[in-house]
Amino acid sequence: MDARALREFLDELKAHGQAEGHFLGLLHILIGRRIARKDGNVITQGLAWRDVAVWLKKMRWDRDAVLELGLKPEELPPRDRERYWYTVISRARVDSPAALQAADKLAAKLVELGYVVGLPPDTTPSPKT
Repeated sequence: MDARALREFLDELKAHGQAEGHFLGLLHILIGRRIARKDGNVITQGLAWRDVAVWLKKMRWDRDAVLELGLKPEELPPRDRERYWYTVISRARVDSPAALQAADKLAAKLVELGYVVGLPPDTTPSPKT
């Protein structure tokens, strides 16, 4: 993982508002997919839940993003931000079909910003006929 590149990636997502309405997809991508720049430089091969929680805390991600997941911020750990985000991830069902769809939609938008998002785990492209 390239920490500086990941910070730039998350900064860019926040600045352009690309993650708004796609928070579940963002979680899925950060945890289970390869993220690279169009030039081939790899940002990450996927992060552990704990690492995603740490990055969301570092980036001071908007706590209200959890509303997209049907979670209520007031029902989550209020003081420990890392624990807050870890709890969110554990409740988000990042392995669900809905998360996969949300990630695919976000991945398409990330192409516009110059990023390439890999396929989800256990997915192989279908052969062309």
